[in-house]
Amino acid sequence: MTDITKIILAEDDNDMRRFLVKALENAGYEVVSFDNGLSAYHRLREEPFELLLTDIVMPEMDGIELARRAAELDPDIKIMFITGFAAVALKPDAGTPKDAKVLSKPFHLRDLVNEVQKMLAA
Repeated sequence: MTDITKIILAEDDNDMRRFLVKALENAGYEVVSFDNGLSAYHRLREEPFELLLTDIVMPEMDGIELARRAAELDPDIKIMFITGFAAVALKPDAGTPKDAKVLSKPFHLRDLVNEVQKMLAA
């Protein structure tokens, strides 16, 4: 029996979150989703995930802070940001984990799944 890859998702837009969960589950991943970074962070402290998929702009704890803390908890976690603000994206000095990937909205769910597969295979 193969281990199912576990993805933790933080996205404050409910519709977007549902789409993402559905696409990733259809691709065979186990997805645990939260509508804010703080809740996702608490869950990350409880169990390991292979991939953190997070929106950058969120209430309570933004995606960059969440990613930083996730990488402190587990240096091997893969991180992908989704954002509608490409320009905001990642400044080199933002303290974001170096291998993080950014996917700008709007994107096709197929693209998302492809990127996730590539990251997890790396």
